[in-house]
Amino acid sequence: MPDIQDHQVFDRALLDRRRQRWLDAEPRAGVGFLLRAVVDELGERLSLVERRFAVAVDLGGHTGEMAARLRAGGQTDRVVRIERLAALLKDEEFACVGDEEALPLADDSVDLIISPLSLHLTNDTPGTLVQIRRVLRPDGLFLCGFLGGETLSELRTALLSAEAELPGGVSPRVAPFTDVRDAGGLLQRAGFALPVADQDRLTVRYDMLFDLMADLRAMGMANMLVERSRRSASRRLFLRAAEIYAERFSDPDGRIRATFDIVYLSGWRPHDSQQKPLRPGSARTSLAAVLKDRSDDLV
Repeated sequence: MPDIQDHQVFDRALLDRRRQRWLDAEPRAGVGFLLRAVVDELGERLSLVERRFAVAVDLGGHTGEMAARLRAGGQTDRVVRIERLAALLKDEEFACVGDEEALPLADDSVDLIISPLSLHLTNDTPGTLVQIRRVLRPDGLFLCGFLGGETLSELRTALLSAEAELPGGVSPRVAPFTDVRDAGGLLQRAGFALPVADQDRLTVRYDMLFDLMADLRAMGMANMLVERSRRSASRRLFLRAAEIYAERFSDPDGRIRATFDIVYLSGWRPHDSQQKPLRPGSARTSLAAVLKDRSDDLV
């Protein structure tokens, strides 16, 4: 595998600094809506699995809401939180500081790993998934939700269009996001059994662009691309971007729309007890026979 230093997209040290500022700042009302939506959905999906997990890991869950949901659900004996910042882990009984891209876990050591809104910020997502599969015990489960698809496409369009009108050229300001089909392929490449990938779209409305950007800063989602421009953006740029956003992506009442596509993944560490696909040529009934039976029913 190539050295991931050659393929860095995100400045993860900057991500840490922004999360620390988020911890130190006064909380912005309602800003946790996205994380809560993902935590609720992952909790619902886990509740449909008729299994008990001895050791579960909340990987990069930021606030501890996912860990609390796991404990309340009664399907886990022990929940361990892993975060890059020690400050996010205060008062936790079972926790450790670690990176999603370098998991501080032994192979075959946990039964469930669940990650809300974290993996879209990894530079080596395929490698991270391989590590997750390795640290799971056989027949262990992985669940996650991360931003993908057309997330913030309106903001990207408005900023690029505004910047194209101004001197200095265009620079990347909104992160790239993984398509749900590509995400499913990553699960298969990482060696997960029974992989499932699907997508949910959340459309949020704001009075203006600056309200959306304030929420993104409070979530720690402001521009952290390695290739971002180091020059301070002008007020003129954002005022023009706000005009373009309102012109192209507003509802009749004048409020603007922001798209958040959440990609959900699930996969199992392979085990002999799991359902296997049939071998080619092993079916006892031919497709032609099935189609003939269906056509007879319609006569």
